Amino acid sequence: MQFFMWFKPALRWLFLFGVVGFGLPALAAHSLPLAPDVSIAGQALQLDAAERKWIREHPQVIVASLQYPLHLFKDEHGQWAGLNNDILNRISWMTGLQFVHEESFSTAQMLELLESGKVDMSTTLAINDERKAFLDFSHAYGGSGWVFVVRASDPPLVSLDQLSGKVLALPARHALESSIKRDYPNIHLRSVKTYGEAQALVESGEADATIENETSAHLYPAGQLKVGYSVDGRWESDHLAMRKDQPQLLSIINKALGAFTAAELRAIRLKWVGGIVPAAPVSVWQRVSHWVCWGAVIAVIFGLISLLWNRRLKVHVQRRLKAEQGLNDQLAFQHALLNAIPNPVFVRDLKARLIMCNISYEEQLSTRFDQVRGRQLTEVDVLPKEMAEQLHTEFMEQLSTQKARFFNRQLTFKTGVLNVYYWTVPFYSAEGQLRGLLGGWIDVTDRKPFEC
Repeated sequence: MQFFMWFKPALRWLFLFGVVGFGLPALAAHSLPLAPDVSIAGQALQLDAAERKWIREHPQVIVASLQYPLHLFKDEHGQWAGLNNDILNRISWMTGLQFVHEESFSTAQMLELLESGKVDMSTTLAINDERKAFLDFSHAYGGSGWVFVVRASDPPLVSLDQLSGKVLALPARHALESSIKRDYPNIHLRSVKTYGEAQALVESGEADATIENETSAHLYPAGQLKVGYSVDGRWESDHLAMRKDQPQLLSIINKALGAFTAAELRAIRLKWVGGIVPAAPVSVWQRVSHWVCWGAVIAVIFGLISLLWNRRLKVHVQRRLKAEQGLNDQLAFQHALLNAIPNPVFVRDLKARLIMCNISYEEQLSTRFDQVRGRQLTEVDVLPKEMAEQLHTEFMEQLSTQKARFFNRQLTFKTGVLNVYYWTVPFYSAEGQLRGLLGGWIDVTDRKPFEC
């Protein structure tokens, strides 16, 4: 009894703090003005006079909207939803612009609407040279890779070279269409209106593959189709696209995106790409009643906590050890997989310093990983000086352009010259930030000679 007499005042304070802690933020949120010069991060959005005038004269922005799973789609109530729609809603909140969706039913139709000036912008277009001629693109706010989609019974595709002489189905005016026509003329392109039609052609066997964004491709249920490897390391960043005759809109959009914090963008992406279902809003009184119930429960079970604590701590430690063992096993498997590759493979960071390589790379350069780890090629004596400087310069240029490279060349080692098929591709974090380069080569010296 004395214990509960002592605990009763503490429980009252706990209840009071719960009410204050959840009540005040909710009331403050309702009282915040939706002013154009306030960002969701609480920092002022600095718009110049020309931009504010443009918003007054163009309060509505027409958006050409093509349904694209997770990024932009109509829900069961016919309302637009998705990652890109949340981005637009936040920008609208910060700037006062109202985004009005004009539905389109194919990529080609969406581009025609933009070219004709009937709409102002789009949220689902990837960048290519054709589109940059009449569109401006905002800052990137994420992205994902392009992947092959093939029949479940077919062998996986590793590169576009494997489609030589085969049929590739793509929606008309696809972002990769022009580059594939230019670089892979032996691929037979089959143009359709939508991704759905391209999938149907692959399922029926009329096409051998199609190419889709990695995020939407992985939504397919197991069945007729399967998702393959990435398309030669190609990456599609998420941008907002708008007509070139609206530079003020581009500037406003970029400033709004710049006001987002990394945590806010990550939360929006996790909500959709991570498969998180948005929860229904909870009222202040629901929060209060929730904490009242929990307070009563805590008062009842408080005496049991000390008895259960040791057991809980033991279980927690066991789980941690098990998780660490799983991570160690995964790391060991990755090292074994890397060393099993017969050709040299290396990974370098943003300063072109070596952070990983396989045994074949060590043998080719007659060195050990622990002797060259964390160092640039120009800092170690494993290649002729001219060759090391040339490769290092290429690494830094590629990190600035972020473009993949696949080509035949000659590499000069201390033991001689080799003809190789050389490749390096940028790699990114889960948030789409550049992390470094992944590369390697295949010795083709004994094959037909080539010109560098």
